[in-house]
Amino acid sequence: MDEKNGPDPAGDAPRVLHLPDFDRQSPARVLAGLRGYWDSLRQGRAIPARQDVSPMGLRHALDYAFILERIAPGAARFRLAGRHLIDLMGMEVRGMPLCAVMQPGSRGRISDVLETVFQGPQIAELTLHSPTAYGRAGLNGKMLLLPLRSDLGDVNRALGCLATEGTMGMTPRRFDLLSDRADPVIEGARVLVPSPSPQGFAEPSAPWKPAAPRPVIREDETPDERRARFRVITED
Repeated sequence: MDEKNGPDPAGDAPRVLHLPDFDRQSPARVLAGLRGYWDSLRQGRAIPARQDVSPMGLRHALDYAFILERIAPGAARFRLAGRHLIDLMGMEVRGMPLCAVMQPGSRGRISDVLETVFQGPQIAELTLHSPTAYGRAGLNGKMLLLPLRSDLGDVNRALGCLATEGTMGMTPRRFDLLSDRADPVIEGARVLVPSPSPQGFAEPSAPWKPAAPRPVIREDETPDERRARFRVITED
């Protein structure tokens, strides 16, 4: 039913409005709102503090927002997460690593991008896609990562958001990283480029060395021949 014009002239069918679809914000709007809020917290500083972030300030992007804690080079876990991310994963994500929302093939790249956010420090914007599968239509998304200082002054927290367009379908939804862009926190500053290597910020692995061959003991070996194959090691 159209409140102003009465029944639908196409066939007197009532109009059905799905409130979640009507109220949904576009990813671009969510990211712009979160970045504007982060900028408002700086107050002359390059990077705001984690303690400055409040749910009231995030009210327009609260369902899409999250806070990360760096736990190792290239790795961070969710400390807090909004309803949209929980719905995408079909579970509570607090304590889970950020890479859990990514497809395996994109986890190395997002690890590299994440580390530049903390090391730069700098801002990262990511374009994501969750592929089509059984019970799942293709889902496009955007992610924003903004560095924060901890109570001790270290840049080991990040304020972020993940917003998607499309039907969610069966969960969990995991994403491929299609592209990423870095912005400096201070205009004109140098941008740290993520490492293109598959190892990213991980320590390089040690070269493989074959194990020394084990001695072969013959059945007809005498005790003197057996002792001659061993050497005694003494401490100085």
